[in-house]
Amino acid sequence: MRRSPAQQAALLASPDDTEAQFYEALQHADLDHLMALWADDEEVACILAGGARLMGLTAIRTTFESLFKRGAVHVTVERVRRLVSGDCAIHHVLERVQRPGEPQQAWVNATNVYLKTALGWRLVLHHASPGSAGDVQDLVSEAGILH
Repeated sequence: MRRSPAQQAALLASPDDTEAQFYEALQHADLDHLMALWADDEEVACILAGGARLMGLTAIRTTFESLFKRGAVHVTVERVRRLVSGDCAIHHVLERVQRPGEPQQAWVNATNVYLKTALGWRLVLHHASPGSAGDVQDLVSEAGILH
Protein backbone atom coordinates (compact mmCIF):
# COMPACT_ATOMS: atom_id res chain seq x y z
CA MET A 1 0.00 0.00 0.00
CA ARG A 2 1.49 3.31 -1.11
CA ARG A 3 1.24 6.19 1.36
CA SER A 4 1.17 9.88 0.56
CA PRO A 5 4.03 12.02 1.95
CA ALA A 6 1.64 13.41 4.59
CA GLN A 7 0.57 9.91 5.66
CA GLN A 8 4.18 8.77 5.79
CA ALA A 9 5.20 11.79 7.92
CA ALA A 10 2.33 11.06 10.33
CA LEU A 11 3.64 7.50 10.72
CA LEU A 12 7.11 8.85 11.48
CA ALA A 13 5.98 11.46 14.03
CA SER A 14 8.65 10.50 16.58
CA PRO A 15 11.98 8.67 16.65
CA ASP A 16 10.20 5.85 18.52
CA ASP A 17 7.66 5.55 15.68
CA THR A 18 10.41 5.28 13.10
CA GLU A 19 12.34 2.78 15.20
CA ALA A 20 9.26 0.59 15.68
CA GLN A 21 8.72 0.55 11.92
CA PHE A 22 12.38 -0.28 11.31
CA TYR A 23 12.14 -3.40 13.46
CA GLU A 24 8.74 -4.27 11.96
CA ALA A 25 10.23 -4.10 8.46
CA LEU A 26 12.99 -6.50 9.56
CA GLN A 27 10.39 -8.88 11.06
CA HIS A 28 8.54 -9.01 7.72
CA ALA A 29 11.55 -8.80 5.38
CA ASP A 30 9.81 -5.76 3.84
CA LEU A 31 12.53 -4.05 1.84
CA ASP A 32 10.38 -1.21 0.50
CA HIS A 33 9.09 -0.36 3.97
CA LEU A 34 12.60 -0.50 5.41
CA MET A 35 14.02 1.79 2.73
CA ALA A 36 11.18 4.31 3.16
CA LEU A 37 12.43 4.92 6.71
CA TRP A 38 15.85 6.19 5.67
CA ALA A 39 16.56 9.86 5.05
CA ASP A 40 16.78 10.75 1.38
CA ASP A 41 20.47 11.50 1.59
CA GLU A 42 23.48 9.69 0.17
CA GLU A 43 25.37 10.26 3.44
CA VAL A 44 23.21 7.77 5.35
CA ALA A 45 25.19 4.85 6.71
CA CYS A 46 24.61 1.33 7.97
CA ILE A 47 27.06 -1.01 9.65
CA LEU A 48 25.67 -4.45 10.38
CA ALA A 49 27.31 -6.56 13.10
CA GLY A 50 30.54 -7.88 11.68
CA GLY A 51 29.98 -6.13 8.35
CA ALA A 52 31.49 -3.33 6.36
CA ARG A 53 30.29 0.27 6.45
CA LEU A 54 27.57 0.81 3.86
CA MET A 55 27.29 4.37 2.60
CA GLY A 56 24.27 5.60 0.68
CA LEU A 57 20.82 4.26 -0.05
CA THR A 58 21.89 2.00 -2.93
CA ALA A 59 24.45 0.11 -0.84
CA ILE A 60 22.02 -0.23 2.07
CA ARG A 61 19.20 -1.45 -0.18
CA THR A 62 21.45 -4.01 -1.92
CA THR A 63 22.65 -5.43 1.40
CA PHE A 64 19.19 -5.73 2.96
CA GLU A 65 17.83 -7.21 -0.26
CA SER A 66 20.47 -9.94 -0.01
CA LEU A 67 19.82 -10.39 3.72
CA PHE A 68 16.06 -10.75 3.19
CA LYS A 69 16.57 -13.49 0.59
CA ARG A 70 17.32 -15.70 3.60
CA GLY A 71 14.03 -14.61 5.22
CA ALA A 72 12.87 -12.26 7.90
CA VAL A 73 15.06 -11.19 10.79
CA HIS A 74 13.29 -11.54 14.14
CA VAL A 75 14.61 -8.82 16.40
CA THR A 76 13.41 -8.20 19.94
CA VAL A 77 14.45 -4.87 21.40
CA GLU A 78 15.47 -5.63 24.98
CA ARG A 79 16.61 -2.19 26.09
CA VAL A 80 16.71 1.32 24.65
CA ARG A 81 18.45 4.42 25.93
CA ARG A 82 17.41 7.64 24.24
CA LEU A 83 19.02 11.01 23.75
CA VAL A 84 17.01 13.64 21.88
CA SER A 85 18.39 17.08 21.15
CA GLY A 86 16.45 19.30 18.79
CA ASP A 87 16.04 17.58 15.45
CA CYS A 88 18.38 14.69 16.26
CA ALA A 89 17.71 11.55 18.28
CA ILE A 90 20.18 8.83 19.23
CA HIS A 91 18.96 5.45 20.47
CA HIS A 92 21.33 2.92 22.01
CA VAL A 93 19.59 -0.42 21.62
CA LEU A 94 20.24 -3.93 22.84
CA GLU A 95 18.72 -6.35 20.32
CA ARG A 96 18.06 -10.07 20.63
CA VAL A 97 18.20 -11.47 17.09
CA GLN A 98 16.97 -14.83 15.83
CA ARG A 99 16.64 -16.15 12.31
CA PRO A 100 13.71 -18.45 11.59
CA GLY A 101 14.84 -22.06 11.69
CA GLU A 102 18.08 -21.29 13.52
CA PRO A 103 18.33 -22.61 17.08
CA GLN A 104 20.58 -19.95 18.54
CA GLN A 105 20.03 -16.28 19.10
CA ALA A 106 22.49 -13.45 18.91
CA TRP A 107 22.81 -10.32 21.02
CA VAL A 108 23.56 -7.10 19.21
CA ASN A 109 24.38 -3.62 20.47
CA ALA A 110 23.06 -1.05 18.01
CA THR A 111 23.00 2.69 17.70
CA ASN A 112 20.20 4.21 15.65
CA VAL A 113 20.38 7.90 14.75
CA TYR A 114 17.33 9.78 13.52
CA LEU A 115 16.89 13.26 12.07
CA LYS A 116 13.63 15.17 11.99
CA THR A 117 12.77 16.11 8.40
CA ALA A 118 9.78 17.59 6.61
CA LEU A 119 8.69 13.98 6.03
CA GLY A 120 8.99 12.94 9.68
CA TRP A 121 11.80 11.36 11.66
CA ARG A 122 14.15 9.45 9.35
CA LEU A 123 16.94 7.01 9.99
CA VAL A 124 20.42 8.29 9.08
CA LEU A 125 22.58 5.67 10.82
CA HIS A 126 22.17 2.11 12.02
CA HIS A 127 25.41 0.82 13.55
CA ALA A 128 25.42 -2.67 15.05
CA SER A 129 28.09 -4.72 16.76
CA PRO A 130 28.10 -8.10 18.49
CA GLY A 131 26.86 -8.05 22.07
CA SER A 132 26.02 -10.53 24.82
CA ALA A 133 23.18 -11.30 27.20
CA GLY A 134 25.25 -9.61 29.92
CA ASP A 135 24.78 -6.31 28.13
CA VAL A 136 21.20 -6.24 29.44
CA GLN A 137 22.52 -5.45 32.91
CA ASP A 138 24.61 -2.56 31.59
CA LEU A 139 21.49 -0.84 30.32
CA VAL A 140 19.09 -1.50 33.20
CA SER A 141 19.72 1.63 35.20
CA GLU A 142 19.03 4.93 33.52
CA ALA A 143 21.83 7.43 33.36
CA GLY A 144 21.67 10.29 35.81
CA ILE A 145 22.46 13.92 35.19
CA LEU A 146 26.12 14.78 35.52
CA HIS A 147 27.07 18.15 37.00
